[in-house]
Amino acid sequence: MTRLACAALAALTIAALATPALAFGLPKLTPRPSDQARGHSAPAPKLALGAWPQAQSDLKADPDILFGALPNGMRYAIMRNATPPGQASLRLYIGAGSLMERDDQQGLAHFLEHMAFNGSKAVPNRGEMVEILQRHGLAFGPDTNAQTDFDNTIYKLDLPKTDEDTLDTGLMLLRETAGNLTLAQKAMDEERGVILSEQRMRDTPSYRVTKARIGFLMAGQLPPKRFPIGLTSVIQNANRDKIAEFYASYYRPERATLIAVGDFDPKAMEAKIKARFSDWRGVGPAGSDPDLGRVERRGAAYDVDVEPGAPTSVELAWVTAPDLSADTFAKRKREWIERLGLAVLNRRLATLARADNPPFIAAAAFRGDELRTEEVTGLLADAQPDHWKAALAAAETEVRRAVKYGVRPDELAREITEQEAALKLAAAGAATRPTTQLADAIAGTLGEETVQTSPADDLALFETVTKNLAPETVSAALKRVFQGSGPLIFLSSGQAVDGGEKALRIAFDEAKAQPVTPPAKPRQVDWPYTDFGTPGKIAERKDILDLDTVFIRFQNGVRLTIKPTKFRQDQVLVKVRFGDGLEGLSPDHQALTWAGGAFAEGGFAKISANDAERALAGKEYAVGFGAEDDAFALTGDTRSSDIGAQMQVLAAYVAHPGWRPAAFDRMKTYGETLESQFQATDSGVLNRDLAGLMHAGDRRWTFPTAADISAETPADLESELAPALASGPIEVIVVGDITVDKAIEAVAETFGALPMRPAPAAPRPPAHPPAFPAPTPTPLVETDDGRPDQAIGYIAWPTTGYFADPQGARIDAILGEVLELRMIDKLRLAEGVTYSPRALYSASTVWPHWGFISAQVEEPPGELGGFFSDIDDIAASLKAAPVSRDELERAKKPKIDELEKATATNAYWLAGLSGAQADPRRLDILRSAEAGLERVSAADVQKAARTWLRGDKAWKLIIEPKPKAAPRQGRNAPTSDPPA
Repeated sequence: MTRLACAALAALTIAALATPALAFGLPKLTPRPSDQARGHSAPAPKLALGAWPQAQSDLKADPDILFGALPNGMRYAIMRNATPPGQASLRLYIGAGSLMERDDQQGLAHFLEHMAFNGSKAVPNRGEMVEILQRHGLAFGPDTNAQTDFDNTIYKLDLPKTDEDTLDTGLMLLRETAGNLTLAQKAMDEERGVILSEQRMRDTPSYRVTKARIGFLMAGQLPPKRFPIGLTSVIQNANRDKIAEFYASYYRPERATLIAVGDFDPKAMEAKIKARFSDWRGVGPAGSDPDLGRVERRGAAYDVDVEPGAPTSVELAWVTAPDLSADTFAKRKREWIERLGLAVLNRRLATLARADNPPFIAAAAFRGDELRTEEVTGLLADAQPDHWKAALAAAETEVRRAVKYGVRPDELAREITEQEAALKLAAAGAATRPTTQLADAIAGTLGEETVQTSPADDLALFETVTKNLAPETVSAALKRVFQGSGPLIFLSSGQAVDGGEKALRIAFDEAKAQPVTPPAKPRQVDWPYTDFGTPGKIAERKDILDLDTVFIRFQNGVRLTIKPTKFRQDQVLVKVRFGDGLEGLSPDHQALTWAGGAFAEGGFAKISANDAERALAGKEYAVGFGAEDDAFALTGDTRSSDIGAQMQVLAAYVAHPGWRPAAFDRMKTYGETLESQFQATDSGVLNRDLAGLMHAGDRRWTFPTAADISAETPADLESELAPALASGPIEVIVVGDITVDKAIEAVAETFGALPMRPAPAAPRPPAHPPAFPAPTPTPLVETDDGRPDQAIGYIAWPTTGYFADPQGARIDAILGEVLELRMIDKLRLAEGVTYSPRALYSASTVWPHWGFISAQVEEPPGELGGFFSDIDDIAASLKAAPVSRDELERAKKPKIDELEKATATNAYWLAGLSGAQADPRRLDILRSAEAGLERVSAADVQKAARTWLRGDKAWKLIIEPKPKAAPRQGRNAPTSDPPA
């Protein structure tokens, strides 16, 4: 199974695809008899109090999970898992969200989620819960979080330890959230500004398009009227009585499920849950499930949403009543057959997108249950703004082709092979699935009331479904899913659409009138890169025993670093570093790193990327491309049995790149659309411009303008990368579930067989080091086209490179953590002006004198003066006196526990060992990171603050909205309650 991944190529994946596949679920809607007659099964009987869906299913739940329920109706799912060891994840799921709100409560489900951290019977003070968690090593945000959705609210704690105190504290805090919140009016008033800040931050063009899309597809139903962020007027005037009423009505044990996954004894955890939650009782009358409305019967319908800054996309959708039947083998069989049919269609769409002069940038078909309110089958395509008609025509044609002619046997066989490979990989790695992913996966089954099955049973079910599966059966399913109300044609655009909905209807009718032909059968292709010459011989081997790592140098100069691990069963990560990366590029010439995806998509000299995927069907491999400071990098993700194929693919990219112009043109087409999307929000402008500004305009870090992108050619990319590919040093890093001998064999047969390569350069002063920008007594100001009440303030102080003082770098990291703690205390908790105060720290291991500490906030433009003043006050206080022991520990402990979590992952070691053969100092980073953080003292932090947080060195930036010349176009015009 192939995965192409790089920063630029990832952007090509349709961002809006996350929207159609909404995985929401608790509300109930009974299909009408006519809907059932069209093939929907009868709704499943409502589960008994405390029952799990396996009670009414022929599917077997994962035997490694302990399922149960308390007499009060609260369910629990407990699983022992030691990946990583000594850690745990807790999830408290409440089956209530914004859909349960009355008209005068819109936004209070989300407001209530915020109040969970602002006072309870056992933890009365605002912010105290966060401090308790920090003392136990949980960082606010990454480890301590919550989310409110349409039909559920989930509270998340990722515990870095599983000692009795940490587990008991986590369960105590969730029990407080469940039924003991005080909901003080004063705390609500203090939190109100934070929620309004979050509302502003989330009000992006893509979000507004999402609202318009859901409003169109769910016309006449409740969800479009109940987005979780709510109404500004309700948030501004919320009082305790209304939020307390929602809390009493819906935070009840019969709506709750507690999930505990981690390195503990399940029976002991069950006893803790019983002791902690058995006394929970609902107070007052229970809230009811809402009437979500029924699927509106419609024929073809059209809608155009113009949202400046949004990408251009067109969607064809068909909707029916939801299938609310029980999760059974028969239902999963039906879904698998439909999924295979859509996989064939998506393969055809991907091939079209890779063709010369493609009709769209990217496209994909999907099918999903949206909020248990309707079932949607759709096809979504991203296009250039002036090419939406071509995208629409191609999408309509491919749907009609699939419905009329179905799938070919060879297409079905390929998708079965690919899916089976993925399921086998999941089954093989079941014992080492990450704890956080398991907890989230179990939580993800709750809204839909699906059975949490094991990876082994998922594989067995798939093999049963696909045994002797006929293409005719899949073709019939594919025809069936493109039925229902519709087609509903939705066009979103960042610019005005000439003719509006009428033009959209005419374009669709014209596309529908064109004849459609059977799908062309692809030619048979074989993978041509199996022999790179005589396998390389080892010239030198060095064992780094304390890090369980092996260094190899082949006779041709290629370096290989191997670290066998057991973190993830059957996962092997690979990185191939070549050339000098950004260090080898000119600082006054625009780097083409934005087009890196074109290199991977360009395939090979003898075979295209598309044909290569077909030739290697069933093999598990991946291809990513990136530019690091001191090397270009190709990355892979495979399993031990496919390491040979993975290395062949990466070696072929190095030795025989394809440089296909169509791949570059595709990336260029996408890149030319980005400028207006970035410009649409303050965060977009920051993401686009900050790296270039922080490197004093160095073109290696600046994001190109649309004019820059338009002027580039495929030859420019080739000239930038080809020398490094042909003759630059090569370093291969292999980390994961593999033996040293097997890794050596795979690399010897590929990279070890290439012509001679030079040794990577030892650490030396760089030819073109980056510079930090000059101080700005008055902030630099950039503007965006976003909301008039949202802006960003940013301040950074230069530090130095990591190796200038490794222990000093660790001290600076803790200074950054303390800075963020104080920003949260002052700007979020005390002043309530922002949702997301952040402090960051960076120190380069490549550039000897480049590093920084920064602070950032999003808030109304008029508040930014206060932000810079507050930061000055915080900096002054850090310089004036040492931090308290408690504050130091609340900064250090989450950082140390974050490091411990990271060291139990293959990705950490892949990054940490990169470049270590040329620069052994990088091994010392790995050896001493935790001990160095432990040694940081309050005096160290004070000294660092005095050294770096100097007003005369600070660089300041403001991103604020341009004055609006005219109202925004489209049906999402601003109202008294702007969407957020």
